This record gives sequence, structure tokens and C-alpha cells, in this order.
Amino acid sequence: MTPPPPGCASLGAQRARVPGPLARSRLPLRLLLLLRLLWTAAATQGHPKNGPRISTVWKGHAGQDWVDFGLAEPHTVLFHEPGSSSVWVGGRGKVYLFDFPEGKNASVRTDCENYITLLERQGEGLLICGTNARRPSCWSLLNGTVESLGERRGYAPFSPDENSLVLFDGDEVYSTIRKQEYNGKIPRFRRIQGEIELYTSDTVMQNPQFIKATIVHQDQAYDDKIYYFFREDNPDKNPEAPLNVSRVAQLCRGDQGGESSLSVSKWNTFLKAMLVCSDVASNKNFNRLQDVFLLPDPNGQWRDTRVYGVFSNPWNYSAVCVYSLGDIDKVFRTSSLKGYHTSLPNPRPGKCLPDRQPIPTETFQVADSHPEVAQRVEPMGPSKTPLFHSKYHYQKVVVHRMQASRGDTFHVLYLTTDRGTIHKVVESEERERSLVFNIMEIQPFHHPATIQAMSLDTERRKLYVSSQWEVSQVPLDLCEVYGGGCHGCLMARDPYCGWDQGRCVSIYSSQGPVLQSINPEEPHTECPNPKPDKAPLQKVSLARNSRYYLSCPMESRHATYSWRHEENVEQSCEPGHQSPNCILFIENLTARQYGHYHCEAQEGSYFREAQHWELLPEDGATAEHLLGRARALATSLWLGVLPTLALGPLVH
Repeated sequence: MTPPPPGCASLGAQRARVPGPLARSRLPLRLLLLLRLLWTAAATQGHPKNGPRISTVWKGHAGQDWVDFGLAEPHTVLFHEPGSSSVWVGGRGKVYLFDFPEGKNASVRTDCENYITLLERQGEGLLICGTNARRPSCWSLLNGTVESLGERRGYAPFSPDENSLVLFDGDEVYSTIRKQEYNGKIPRFRRIQGEIELYTSDTVMQNPQFIKATIVHQDQAYDDKIYYFFREDNPDKNPEAPLNVSRVAQLCRGDQGGESSLSVSKWNTFLKAMLVCSDVASNKNFNRLQDVFLLPDPNGQWRDTRVYGVFSNPWNYSAVCVYSLGDIDKVFRTSSLKGYHTSLPNPRPGKCLPDRQPIPTETFQVADSHPEVAQRVEPMGPSKTPLFHSKYHYQKVVVHRMQASRGDTFHVLYLTTDRGTIHKVVESEERERSLVFNIMEIQPFHHPATIQAMSLDTERRKLYVSSQWEVSQVPLDLCEVYGGGCHGCLMARDPYCGWDQGRCVSIYSSQGPVLQSINPEEPHTECPNPKPDKAPLQKVSLARNSRYYLSCPMESRHATYSWRHEENVEQSCEPGHQSPNCILFIENLTARQYGHYHCEAQEGSYFREAQHWELLPEDGATAEHLLGRARALATSLWLGVLPTLALGPLVH
């Protein structure tokens, strides 16, 4: 539980200095050797190729693209309506309103010990609910005026740390929040506003952690379903069994309760199924559901709605599995019940009945004692495997279905990591072609911090994210970050971007079609010029017997960078190298080591020269002068590199 802070304070973060590309020093030889050893160790550990290809920091413009809260907000909730230029953020005793294009913001205060946990549009106003010093309450905000609605049990938890989920559907409200602080500690899924208040039986879930809930309107109104996703303790207590099991549960939206005293106030149509996310080929299982995003079918077919699930395992590796609502519905309609070996009653458990008919007592009793179906829900596709898995720990996901310049449809996933960054991953719509490519890692904040909330606006093509310090709007089409001319633009494989009139531009800002190729192997071959431009020659004069280094920025984490001197490769940095630079150390410059040095990047069939240096001899007096200036630069490199090397093995 987070205690209410004694007051408000503004906190800042120091900015790290970036060392220059070239430095020389007279650091002790043992220190240089240690540094080189650390670099070698780092180079052997890095990311696999399913990690992000490049990394970028979204800077934006203060006020127009990001706003600082001015104080730490340990818990935030974000509300954004598609197409709107503003975003609401609930914090501690305050609701912020930020209008990004205007650079304006405002705030509405509530009680000091009130953590806002819910923001929802209600008519023309905004419904605000919070903990209110352990007396959950709600307010209505309309035209800048706040009106108290009093205590509202079930709309907000008693503490902001409690797992809570609230779902609105017209005049009906569903909640997983307990109504009594010290009683009723068993979590339930309730209908707290609507025709009849219902709740799930206490025995059908074991310590559930609720993730997402949704209403699905099916072909017949009486058949409309509520699906909610959660994880719970594994009933299998075998030491080798996972601690958690991921589930999807179904309820009939029109459930009116049962006929007997034991079932009259309970959901009578509850069933649950296991969500499977495992890769049999590599024997990797991902049992802990982290987040769910539902991507509706563009043609309105509810069965073809795609369900993206983010899972993790005990080592905090992650996987993304994709299911269809049609497959989930079929499992609930056709599967037998786990542990129930006689014929099922009629109507079968989980079946929705027309004309508001109550569920017979026998059907309820069978479902209540055997709530899990025997068949498991498996991912889409012939292989029934994850879309991809990664060594990163993903926590949240949103997905944008978009059309590229040539009309091809792609799904772009935005996944938050435990390091406060966002991974942008592109997936082709046809799983048979199975193009999955991690385009980039985005740092969305000026003060690196955990991402607390994320919302996608497909109309404005923006991603809204909040942390304890700030809220940011990040464009989906960050095309300006791709260097390397046409080849670099196309190698990014970003469906939002293309090459047009000598620039890498957004397909939404270009007046006509742009050059694109999402070919996973050789997109650069589409460029008019078959070879990328060579790097400009840079020269430096150095004294003999001096120590120095050459640094080559590793723009692509999927490429191998090599320093070549004449015909010899002096240093090679493989994909996944921990440092952002490939560094060549020369400890004692000899006559043979003068000459041309080329930093070359090889990524599949794509080859480019990243840097070209020529080392020239100089007289001793000039060398002493330059060496004095270089000592500080070399020390800066050492201090900047050491934290990365020390933390690298911990975070990977």
C-alpha cells in the first residue's frame, strides 16, 4: 500500500553527457586492458535479433508533445478519447487536463489522500472515482465544475495498489472491486449496476488477478457475452508446475441469476478456459498473462476479432500470443468440463438462454462445481505458437492496424518494457508470410521511468503514455530517426515511412505514393542507387607511441560492425553488442598502424561504410598539446561507458 505523502515536491533528473567519437589518453595500461576486457564481455551477451533494430529518444516540444506534472505522481490513470487533442490524467488528489497542440493544461483538485483510479466519459461530463482516504467515492466533472457523487463502492478500490477492473456498457457497470474493506476478501466479478446485481461464486477462481474485460455483441442479442481475462493460482501443486495459470472467462450478458437460493444472486453462466502460450520447438512456456488488447475485425465480424496477449515466464522473458474470439467462443460452446465425466445437463453449462429464462438449478450446480472447460484456447495459425518471444519483459500492449503505401495491411504492436521504453513491432496480416520485425525501441520520456498507462489514438496516429513524472504524446510515424539515406529508410521496414524526394518521410504527409519495401530480407535493393553513399573521410594527426581509440556508432543492433585497417579486421562488434558504439583501442601507435580505418556495417546483404578515418603522423610538440586536451575526453568516455557495462548483465 502506498502511504499518502506528507507534501508535494518537484524532482528532476540529471542528463547524461554523451562522449565524443574520438579520444586519446595516457590512462594506465592496466586500466585500458580492463576496459577492453569489459567491452569484450559485453559484446558476447547482447540482444538477439528479435530485439529492436534501433533505439531512439522521443524529444518532442515541451507543452506541445510532453508535459511535466511538476511533482511525482506514484499512481496515474489516463483517459483519452480518439480524435481528441487532449488527455486527462488522474493523479494524487488531482485530475490534469492537457491540450497538446495549444500547449495548455489545467487541473482539478480533490481531497489530498484521494488517489484517482477511474476516469470515464459519462454523458457530457467526466466521471472521476478514487480511493478518498479508504472511502471510495466518485465525482462528476462538467464544464469545469466538480460535483460530489458521494461514496461509490465498487467503482474505486480502497488502496491504489489493489488489482481492480471496471467495465461500462451503457447503463450497466461491471467491477472486480470488493465492496467491503475487511470482509469479502475473495475477489469476484460483479454486475454492480444494471438489472440484477450478480457476482461469481467464491470457489470458481483462486486468487485471481484481473487483466481485461470486454463485451462482445454476437449474432443474437440474448447471446451477447462478457469475456474477461485473468491469471490465477495454479490448482496443480506439483513442484514442477507453474505457479500461475492464465485464463479467459465467459458470462452471458443477459444472465438473470438462478432459480434456487444458492444461485439467485450468482452468475449462472460462468465458465473459464486456459490460455496456452508456449513454443514446443524450443520448450518455452509463458504462463503469466500481463496484458490483453482486442483488435476488432475491420469488416465487423466479431469472430475475427484478434486478441493479443502478452505473457511472461519466471525469468521475465516475454511472448506475444494471438487468439481469435471465434476460437474462444467455440471452446466454450463445444468443450467438455474438466473433471466431469458424465453426460452434461440440458441446457449445457455456459449456454445463454433467450427470453430472459433463468438457468436450471442442475446446470448451475454442474458448472459451479466444474467451472473449467477441458479444451484449452490455443493461438491462431497452423503452428499454434507465439507470434514471437523475447528476452525483454513486456508489460502492456496496444495494436494499430494500418495500410502501407501500396495498400498492404500491417499490424503494428507497441509494447512497453520494464525499463520504461516502448518496442515498435510490425506483423504482417497473413500469418503464412509471418513477417514479424522489431523496428525500434523508443524512450518516450525526458525523465526515464516506468510506463504506468498507455493509450492509442488511431485517428490522430498518436500514442499517449504517462509515468510518475510526465505525460507524452508520441507520433506513430517517427520517420526522421532513420539515417543512411534511401537504404537506411527502407532497411527500417517501417510501414509508416517511405523514401520520397531525397528524404525519409511519413506516408501520411507525402502528397503521392512513396518508395516502400517491407521485404524482410533485402528491402534496400528497391532503392534507385544500388549502393549507399560512402562515409566522408576524416583525418587526425597523432604522435607515435600514443594511445587512442576510434568509436563507430552502432545505429542498427541487427548489424555486425567491423573496424578494418588496410585489409585486416582489427575489431568486430556482433549484433546485440551492449554498447551503442563499436570501439577500436590502439594502445601503442606504431608506424604500421598509421593509415586508413574503415568502420563497416553488415546486415544481411546490406553493407555500408559507417565511418572512414585516416591516421596521420605528427611532430612531438603538437602531439603533447593534443594529448593534454584528450585526457579529459578519454576520462569522459570511461565514466560514461562503465555504468552501461556494469548494468548490462543485470538487465539482460
